[in-house]
Amino acid sequence: MDLLLKLSILLVVGILGGRVARRFQLPNVTGYLVAGLFVGPSFFKLISEQDMQTFSVINQVALATIAFSIGSEFILKDMLKIGKSILVITLAQVFGAVFLVFAVCYWIFGQPLVFSIVIASMSAATAPAATIMVIRQYKTHGPLTKTILPVVALDDALGIMLFGIAMSIAKISMGETDYSFLQMVGQPVIEIVGSLLLGFVIGIILTFVANKAKSQEELLTIVLAAIAASTGLANTLKLSPLLTCMMLGGTLVNLMKHSNRIFTLMNEYTPPIYLLFFTLAGAGLDLSILAKVGLLGIGYIFARAGGKIMGAAIGARAVKAEETVAKYLGLALLPQGGVSIGLSIIVRQQLPQYSTAITTVILFSVFVYEISGPIFAKIALQKAGEINALEKQEKKTKAEAATS
Repeated sequence: MDLLLKLSILLVVGILGGRVARRFQLPNVTGYLVAGLFVGPSFFKLISEQDMQTFSVINQVALATIAFSIGSEFILKDMLKIGKSILVITLAQVFGAVFLVFAVCYWIFGQPLVFSIVIASMSAATAPAATIMVIRQYKTHGPLTKTILPVVALDDALGIMLFGIAMSIAKISMGETDYSFLQMVGQPVIEIVGSLLLGFVIGIILTFVANKAKSQEELLTIVLAAIAASTGLANTLKLSPLLTCMMLGGTLVNLMKHSNRIFTLMNEYTPPIYLLFFTLAGAGLDLSILAKVGLLGIGYIFARAGGKIMGAAIGARAVKAEETVAKYLGLALLPQGGVSIGLSIIVRQQLPQYSTAITTVILFSVFVYEISGPIFAKIALQKAGEINALEKQEKKTKAEAATS
């Protein structure tokens, strides 16, 4: 079947999935994922593994624009006020998940130390895309929303660092490396610092060029070129495209006076890209993994969720955050996706003796959390009373402006 025809099928199926999800009061993202599952290898096989590789550029574009949008939340004056709190909360929920997953794998299921350390480090990362889509769909606003975005951003950076440290410990304990522990720990640090530096430099250039744009169309083209350049250069230099694009957005929002018009423009352009991204993610899920996972996979699911929920609550209460943040933040941090899959590929290359077991558990986790994560995120935001709060805030601001 022609690729463009398959692309059109994905778009139509995604729209239908979103409509069905809304009928059941579920997030659009869940509908996209389930719709994609039906056209993938598990059911009608319209989208093959080869097609997934062909469409991989869509995934890169979607993740890059999502990371760019997250960067817009890193307004320096706001971060100086709440930066310490965000860091404490992020560290608490990351280490909560890592500790609980390690404890369950090592002490309850009796897995080897290397296996337990590596898979525990992979539990830290949160997939930002699904949570961001829920926030946008329901126009949420409030303390929980403001906390979720920077926490999700820092979460991935810490996850990458912890994974690098875990792989170092694994290789040293197995006697498979001549490098010192310090040298191997330094690699993820260099990756993170390099990614942020690259995003900062391109962000400065983008700010200068964007100010010279003569029209909306020209501005959009310039921004897309900067996002593409950031992703391409990060891939070439073996850096993190996610962190690079995040820093790109963060630099722009702090240096450009009217940067909000760029992010508004991007919000109008991106919905079809996100729809394709999540429908493709659903097509990539394989139901056959359910037969292989066993109790260990189920234990991992509950341990990761419990660690993130308890860790977020402890961290939020430690910094005296709003009660809604302490109660519901952990629920909004459950989605797991692209970063974890990427890390499992590294495990396959560098620790082949553990790759089958680790990859099976991680893929099962991605399957469960990609479907259920957006639902839990919606529940968290609903219980926090932040659904449609952005719309109410905008109406209030307009009313105040009209009376003044």
